[in-house]
Amino acid sequence: MEPQGTITVARALGLPALRRGLPEVVSGQELLDRPVRWVHAGEAPNIAALLKGGELLLTTGLGVGPRPAEQRAFVRRLAERGIAALVVELGARFRTLPGPVVDTARSCGLPLVQLHREVPFVTVTEEIHTEIVNEHYALLRQADVVHRQATEVLLRGGGVPEILRHFAAFAANPVFLETPEGQLLYAAGPGGTPPAGAADPLQVWEGLRAPRAAERPEPPAGSVIADIPGGGPGPGAVRARLTVLPVAGPLGPVHRIAAERTADLLAVVLLRARQEEELAARGRGDFLTDLAEGRIEALDAPAQARVLGFRPGSGGPLLPVVMRLVEDPRPLAGGGESWAALVHAVQEELAGVGVPVLLGVRLPEGRVPLLAGLRDATERSAVAERIAAALRAGVERAWPDRAGARPPVVVAGLAVGWDAAGAELRHAAEAANAACGSPPDRGWYDVRSLDVDLLLWRLREHGDLAAFVDRVIGPLLAHDRTARPPLVPTLETYLRHAGRKAETARALHLNRQTLYDRLARIASLLGSDLEDPRTVLALGVALQARRHVR
Repeated sequence: MEPQGTITVARALGLPALRRGLPEVVSGQELLDRPVRWVHAGEAPNIAALLKGGELLLTTGLGVGPRPAEQRAFVRRLAERGIAALVVELGARFRTLPGPVVDTARSCGLPLVQLHREVPFVTVTEEIHTEIVNEHYALLRQADVVHRQATEVLLRGGGVPEILRHFAAFAANPVFLETPEGQLLYAAGPGGTPPAGAADPLQVWEGLRAPRAAERPEPPAGSVIADIPGGGPGPGAVRARLTVLPVAGPLGPVHRIAAERTADLLAVVLLRARQEEELAARGRGDFLTDLAEGRIEALDAPAQARVLGFRPGSGGPLLPVVMRLVEDPRPLAGGGESWAALVHAVQEELAGVGVPVLLGVRLPEGRVPLLAGLRDATERSAVAERIAAALRAGVERAWPDRAGARPPVVVAGLAVGWDAAGAELRHAAEAANAACGSPPDRGWYDVRSLDVDLLLWRLREHGDLAAFVDRVIGPLLAHDRTARPPLVPTLETYLRHAGRKAETARALHLNRQTLYDRLARIASLLGSDLEDPRTVLALGVALQARRHVR
């Protein structure tokens, strides 16, 4: 296949000007896919010294020399110079090509072509140069389209991850953003359904780094690397590097041009404070989400987590934690700078927790997932409490103007290993959504305590849940909308204390007779027996469901 954005020797031979010369390939038939950088015509014996490589050399053979040693040296110097092909027009100097010329071209791997008819070299040069210029122009136009589309992604509210995913789709290969020291900031794949056996971008990165973990290895041949400027005061300072690896297919000149233009666009985006920190957290959030949704195999997860900097102790359980913002804060709409501040503040708070933590963010859902490594299950509650406090403190530091707003919901699970980590993360994320309607009276929730809330939350879109609430406690809700004192708090407290009237009266600061009167009124309104266990169960579920159907 012809390399993208180039004209090859085979294509040059097929153009009208050379085709009129009846070209015959004498050697290097298998090398006709070589790209032609330029065309040169000359007859000097030392013509090789004037070439840079990649040229298609046109000659009548006047400079080849009469002796076999001269002929071999002439061809050998051209091959060493790296020209694309040697084209000799028969007639003026040779009626047939000398054996030393042919043998040397074959031994050196140089395409050798003889023309059986005279052609104007100037016509050949003009025709091929026009093709080369047209190819370069087409490349520039294609790269310009990619750059324009990436700019549109940015204008629609996308950030660095969206730009990288767009570029990866164009290149059909994984794309990586790394610091100048080689630390991975974000990895993006081409998207869509990967072919069978295709590696995840993090697996590719781990495979590249694993053989030489102590040093930064060179990327494989054919990779495209573009520096992103802006890392310091100097004009050549580098803030990050964009790397495209030829995993699924080869990369051509158009990918290099597009990468350089994308790097310029990323430089503008990364000018905002702490963008690398927020970007790395978004990459970790994508990993944790893919793990939760089953897109990452449990066997592959530890290696990919190591790429992202998470190295828990061997054999200990994992603590999946999800923080969800109950109220949509302005930073959700405002974008990266406020999220970068949140990431920075939370990471500083988590530094004092004393366990390895992999922190991510998910901007679309306003969610902060993380994994922590535990030594054993006995420290789960203490570590969850410290992590929840660090998350809440980070929110308060990053967004001080949210003072007085409802604190975020923090839910923690427990996974004995990577096999269960994804499911526990997903369960914690869903439970955090369900807990948003719960009273804000806990520092964190054990995911197991939210099973009924989660069941009701999953049913919230069904009309029968609202109908169930209305059927079981509807008269009580109607009473509280128009009469005083409200009776729903009395019923909630009564059920919370398992029907023990003395404890209920103390919690409500009521004398017993007043409590008895209120319970009798509740039973009358509902037409229910508050001593019946099945009635009590239905009332408790209805009161919980009410939070999800308001």
